[in-house]
Amino acid sequence: MFVLNENSKIYVAGSTGMVGSAICRLLNRYGINSKNKNLLVTSRKELDLTNTFKVNEWFSQYKPDIVIIAAAKVGGILVNNNQPVQFLLENLRIQNNLIEASYKFGVKRLLFLGSSCIYPKFAKQPIKEEYLLSDSLEETNQWYAIAKIAGIKLCDAYRQQYNFDAISLMPTNLYGPKDNFDIDSSHVMASLIRKFFEAKFHKHEKVLCWGTGEPLREFLYVEDFAEACIFTLKNWFPRQKNSPKEMNGKSLTRLNIGSNFEITIKELAEKISNIIGYEGQIIWDETKPNGTPRKKLDISHIESLGWSPKTDLDSGIKKSLDYYQKIFFDNNQFENPKKHFQ
Repeated sequence: MFVLNENSKIYVAGSTGMVGSAICRLLNRYGINSKNKNLLVTSRKELDLTNTFKVNEWFSQYKPDIVIIAAAKVGGILVNNNQPVQFLLENLRIQNNLIEASYKFGVKRLLFLGSSCIYPKFAKQPIKEEYLLSDSLEETNQWYAIAKIAGIKLCDAYRQQYNFDAISLMPTNLYGPKDNFDIDSSHVMASLIRKFFEAKFHKHEKVLCWGTGEPLREFLYVEDFAEACIFTLKNWFPRQKNSPKEMNGKSLTRLNIGSNFEITIKELAEKISNIIGYEGQIIWDETKPNGTPRKKLDISHIESLGWSPKTDLDSGIKKSLDYYQKIFFDNNQFENPKKHFQ
């Protein structure tokens, strides 16, 4: 059993993204950093994770003890619908290369980061880990979900056939610093923060939002998820007798990570509008898809190990807003994305 410590050599794949950068910031506080040469990171320019030869070459040279796979092609409903090939193929290539190379080059522990979208569209709520593959997926993000499911199952296959210590975490909807705020490819939280901030800045009378606003969503601040990642690497070992089990008694190799709080999209829009101080009207375009009606994770297993979320929704939104305001003014993003306003 390999236990994470300050001497562990850790590779965070996807270190420039929202999740990967949050994990790196936390590891830095533990004394694991690039300066000490025990934190390994690569940019897309330095290493193309879809290139099998290059990934194997890198692993052969640097030989990490622990690998955290936070690298993935991600996006909201619109870009998922428009790029199904890329969302399926790129994610399969990235995770297959990283998982296979981790086993091949002697990685001691591997943490694969999935997504709550892996669960069925109409899963019983709250969603338990066992509900995976029990019914059909949400159509608008099925390509990304299928890739993530394949990653989970590949980790399980390596564990079963080769006794490889690979574990997976399934986060709920994440948000925070370094989120993707692109108006066409962002997830709902970042999209709403940008829309309402720019609507106030440009003094628009109305903001257009997708769907009916009725679906329920759970949100988790990304730094809380980073803490869950390090916590599980240090404290969760599926082979131990006291590790979380499925209802049939089989040890779990994946755990849900959530906030234990949910809110409708309409309520979220109103909350963000109020925090920003936008006084205009919110218009709902009901011709656009809602996505999954409800997606609340059961996090009792991770809580039984001793982890719990810390950041409340209002505080998280304010921190995310502060981040977006900074990049907005730093980049002089004063152009008006007119199609999102009335």
